[in-house]
Amino acid sequence: MLRWVRQQLGFDPPHQSDTRTIYIANRFPQHGHYVPQKFADNRIISSKYTVWNFVPKNLFEQFRRVANFYFLIIFLVQLMIDTPTSPITSGLPLFFVITVTAIKQGYEDWLRHKADNEVNGAPVYVVRSGGLVKTRSKNIRVGDIVRVAKDETFPVDLVLLSSDRVDGSCHVTTASLDGETNLKTHVAVPETAVLQSVANLDKLVAVIECQQPEADLYRFVGRITVSQQAEEIVRPLGPESLLLRGARLKNTKEIFGVAVYTGMETKMALNYKSKSQKRSAVEKSMNSFLIIYLIILLFEAILSTILKYAWQAEEKWDEPWYNEKTEHERNSSKILRFISDFLAFLVLYNFIIPISLYVTVEMQKFLGSFFIGWDLDLYHEETNQRAQVNTSDLNEELGQVEYVFTDKTGTLTENEMQFRECSINGIKYQEVNGKLTPEGFSEDSPDGNRRGLVKEEELFLKAVCLCHTVQINADQTDGADGPWHANGITSPLEYYASSPDEKALVEAASRVGVVFTGISGDSMEVKSLGKPERYKLLHVLEFDPNRRRMSVIVESPSGEKLLFTKGAESSILPRSKSGEIDKTRIHVDEFALKGLRTLCVAYRRFTPEEYQEIGKRLHEARTALQQREERLADVFNFIERDLELLGATGVEDKLQEKVQETIEALRLAGIKVWVLTGDKHETAVSVSLSCGHFHRTMNILELVQHKSDSTCAEQLRQLAKRIKEDHVIQHGLVVDGTSLSLALREHEKLFMEVCKNCSAVLCCRMAPLQKAKVVRLLKTSPEKPITLAIGDGANDVSMIQEAHVGIGIMGKEGRQAVRNSDYAIARFKFLSKLLFVHGHFYYIRIATLVQYFFYKNVCFITPQFLYQFFCLFSQQTLYDSVYLTLYNICFTSLPVLIYSLFEQHVHPHVLQSKPVLYRDISKNAHLGFKPFLYWTILGFFHAFVFFYGSYLLMGEDTSLLGNGQMFGNWTFGTLVFTVMVITVTMKMALETHFWTWINHFVTWGSIVFYFIFSLFYGGIIWPFLHTQDMYFVFVQLLSSGSAWFAIILIVVACLFIDVVKKVLYRHLQPTSTEKAQMYSNRVALSDEFIALQPLSRARNQLSKISLLRQVQVSTAWTPCAASQMGKQHAHLLEECWND
Repeated sequence: MLRWVRQQLGFDPPHQSDTRTIYIANRFPQHGHYVPQKFADNRIISSKYTVWNFVPKNLFEQFRRVANFYFLIIFLVQLMIDTPTSPITSGLPLFFVITVTAIKQGYEDWLRHKADNEVNGAPVYVVRSGGLVKTRSKNIRVGDIVRVAKDETFPVDLVLLSSDRVDGSCHVTTASLDGETNLKTHVAVPETAVLQSVANLDKLVAVIECQQPEADLYRFVGRITVSQQAEEIVRPLGPESLLLRGARLKNTKEIFGVAVYTGMETKMALNYKSKSQKRSAVEKSMNSFLIIYLIILLFEAILSTILKYAWQAEEKWDEPWYNEKTEHERNSSKILRFISDFLAFLVLYNFIIPISLYVTVEMQKFLGSFFIGWDLDLYHEETNQRAQVNTSDLNEELGQVEYVFTDKTGTLTENEMQFRECSINGIKYQEVNGKLTPEGFSEDSPDGNRRGLVKEEELFLKAVCLCHTVQINADQTDGADGPWHANGITSPLEYYASSPDEKALVEAASRVGVVFTGISGDSMEVKSLGKPERYKLLHVLEFDPNRRRMSVIVESPSGEKLLFTKGAESSILPRSKSGEIDKTRIHVDEFALKGLRTLCVAYRRFTPEEYQEIGKRLHEARTALQQREERLADVFNFIERDLELLGATGVEDKLQEKVQETIEALRLAGIKVWVLTGDKHETAVSVSLSCGHFHRTMNILELVQHKSDSTCAEQLRQLAKRIKEDHVIQHGLVVDGTSLSLALREHEKLFMEVCKNCSAVLCCRMAPLQKAKVVRLLKTSPEKPITLAIGDGANDVSMIQEAHVGIGIMGKEGRQAVRNSDYAIARFKFLSKLLFVHGHFYYIRIATLVQYFFYKNVCFITPQFLYQFFCLFSQQTLYDSVYLTLYNICFTSLPVLIYSLFEQHVHPHVLQSKPVLYRDISKNAHLGFKPFLYWTILGFFHAFVFFYGSYLLMGEDTSLLGNGQMFGNWTFGTLVFTVMVITVTMKMALETHFWTWINHFVTWGSIVFYFIFSLFYGGIIWPFLHTQDMYFVFVQLLSSGSAWFAIILIVVACLFIDVVKKVLYRHLQPTSTEKAQMYSNRVALSDEFIALQPLSRARNQLSKISLLRQVQVSTAWTPCAASQMGKQHAHLLEECWND
């Protein structure tokens, strides 16, 4: 019972056994010793809470926050002891914050529950009792045989048993899982592929043994044992046999599969991205400020308690005639009384800690994040993709970036490959008008006929056409002749591929005469200059990042067993024993210098004995349940050796639009750009030069091809020495993966010293984990810089998750990077707008919001502290309890929230066109100790002016009413409170540069609301209030002309110094941002200025300004959107100023 309760509360997940054995159709052994394993049901649960655990779990999470827990303690203290203020003053704001947050989180979770119920209630068909039974998705159990029809999604993770095709194959698309839109082929084992009817499947007796669930979409290790006529046949199961939940069946009428992973154990569910645990620098500063203010609070409480007892040391003040102690008070413990008084003062001053800060920051981040998605400048029309926000917790971090780590392929480039050149048997070729033309050979032969392919060329192109994972649109493979016309010329085939390189190579081969026409059963069909050939596909040696190559073993029409391999030159050339190796290496380097992506192609012939040995080793490795990957890697290395080199390919990946301008803007903003790529050295350097990452005038240093620690260390020392001695402004560093591993192992500090003195760093031949290590190295260095990683592929996920801010590019390499990122954009060029405009605005807004909150609470509580000096530290409150409660919730909350959503201190186009302004906010400049100290001192100064200004007015029993009646202490407190509300609201108005009608409404509306509320609250006797100290107090205060004069005088006195300081600083020591503000403010040319112009010129100015005002109105609701109109705004601004 206890375990069930723990599971319902989410603290005790069900136990998992070490192995998973699945009896197909749940035909368990009949002997009595077998105990069936327990598996999860097929319910998908994306929700966080249940009906039972919502209240305790949500409260637990909310009270983990320091401010919420602190106010809970204060509230409990108010309930337990006699305190000067009602428990409502702490309880109501706490209840409000907790309730608002709980409602928001509960609503979001209800939406998740609703979506889960739709998925779990979807109809499915399973094979039970010899027939198809319709049931709900949530009722599928592990071991059930499930039928899925064309275009349906798989409801569980299935091992494919059979399809409507004879060979048991089917096509699926995994776009919803990884974004890859190409068709993937999955195959059933031969023993079950023939079972295409429900009746035959119902008779199947088989057992699947497989690994426990894991999140890797591309890994599955298992085996199936089929019992046939008292014989047990064992077949390996890999990723090609597994159909993942969420994938969709394509070009196949129906399939049958057995459920192996269900519900939250499916790979899709295991890949649900948990919310990012990254914390922004602003949040860390906020927590530091809270601790400082907590110390101030404790100091004030302790000082007040000590002064109280110091004052009461005199007998006349200890027990005055009007306040005699009871017998119990006289006999009580002094220590207990001291603690009680200390807690009472703690309660009295507790509002110096702003409880509503957290909820306001959450609202600002959540609502502010919509502006990124709404920004039309971040919308990519060609792909119909807009910017995406996956977490709003890091908005302000976009304004603090110091290092950008970027992938190359698909991030800086388009990932649209075009075949350019190739090297075959030591001869370079180019494609000219659909012909493969050797270098220096004229493509126009005298008779105009096509030059035939020589043997080496044909073998090279066949290798390209056979060694790949390309699929063909099924509609084009129907019919006897497929895509061929009678004259033997092909119509264009539509290829699908997960790798753009493969697609470009297969398309190029088809253009020059060797066409891949599809896969039929276990055969690959190729037409070479119109002649069809069929190669039997025996084995596929899948690509992996460690080997950096893929291979296929095929049987040629002549019965010969051949291995075709393609991959990076570093993984192919060392394994080649024959062919034009040296010439090909030279050609590969030449291709790389042109910025082309290179692949080498090789092959190997097997003797019957060799193939038999290979087949045996592959079977043993693929049927192993333990260490399958390691065994397969050993077998693959054994097979892929003694190769004969055929040649190499050069494919161009063109740069994205405005990449060079974006990188240059990042450099001007003080951001260092590191390119981390898996490409070879020469290719990466060529692309870095073409995209502006490296300048032609830059001194490029190299740390490459080191095999030992000693040589790597020596080279690092030489580079460090060279940087000091060279009088070059900018250095660039190139480092490869192997040298990087050596540098990070023993010489991390020296490597970091070299890197930090380089304005651009290029890391080539990088593995995915190496990318993450480099990011972590910079992130954890003593300076603790803010890092940003941007990439588009699965190999970039680790670095995206490691960096402070991760950005995914919606490219052609799937959606893994986008799913695991904090933000997603369609093109690299959008990064400048995201950082220089959105990041700048978010940081300025939240920095002001946080410091303003602390400022207004210092203004609020300090008069309370000062008042104790005038009431013998009797813990008498200065303000009414209702004012205490509503100050942060109603009277001063909206102006700062609206400011934090809409503020634009500089025009967006100016920010984007002047990246140097980004330097003004770097290194948390607006939330450092100096700005914090300024806002805190300003708060104390204003508080002193509020209190002593009001005291001077009302001191010495001055009569301020016409009838000679004196003001009381509640009137004094209300006067202080009124001055305070007006001043802190006006202070927010002074900080606002971008005024919309919403800003005007909430700023002046907050002051008006305070006056109206106070008139109603104090002007009516409310029957539900126990006491009403404020009855007629506010009306009486406003009836005094002297009080009105005091309010105006004190507000002006408070803000005057602040205004003078701003004016002096702007004229004597203006920052770059303040200069830009003056520049953009010139747009608001006054009517008087225009009136002084000649008539024709004034008309011209008026027409421009009318357009500018239209732009300002249109962007009022979307202040971050510097659209085309916004750019026109800035150009007109310059024209107006020049005129």
